[in-house]
Formats: sequence, structure tokens, C-alpha cells
Amino acid sequence: MCELVVRLSSGKEIPINEDTLAIIYKYVRSEFMLESLARDLGLENWEEAYEFIKKLPSWIAWTPSSFFEYTKRKICSEEVKE
Repeated sequence: MCELVVRLSSGKEIPINEDTLAIIYKYVRSEFMLESLARDLGLENWEEAYEFIKKLPSWIAWTPSSFFEYTKRKICSEEVKE
């Protein structure tokens, strides 16, 4: 099965899974500092967290987790066809 990831300039890859989605939802829906986001995602500092947010497709942050799984399966099945 394919996995959606966000690649940072430092070479780190952050997979977009249920745990990551929970952290993203907490960040976009509340007063969550970039330092806290970096800590929860296991990043070095707030600058990596900022880069992660800039590279994260916005539809992921605002899509309910159940619909995200459906969309992810659809994206992955299209990759297999190509």
C-alpha cells in the first residue's frame, strides 16, 4: 500500500497517518505553537515544523480523517494504474 509523505529539505520524511493527522488537526484548530508541533512530530525545531506546514497540502488539514482514508485509497489506486 502506498504511503503519503511530506519530504523536508533536511531529508526527513514525515508520513501522513492517523497519528500525524491528529497532531495536524490539533495545530490547525487550536492555539498550537510551532515549537509544540515540532516536538510532537519529532522535528528538530520550529523552522522544520514551519517547512512541514508549508509543504503539507491544505486539503489534508481540513479533511475529516474518515474521508482522508477514502481519498488516500483513491490516490494510491490511481498511482498503481499509471
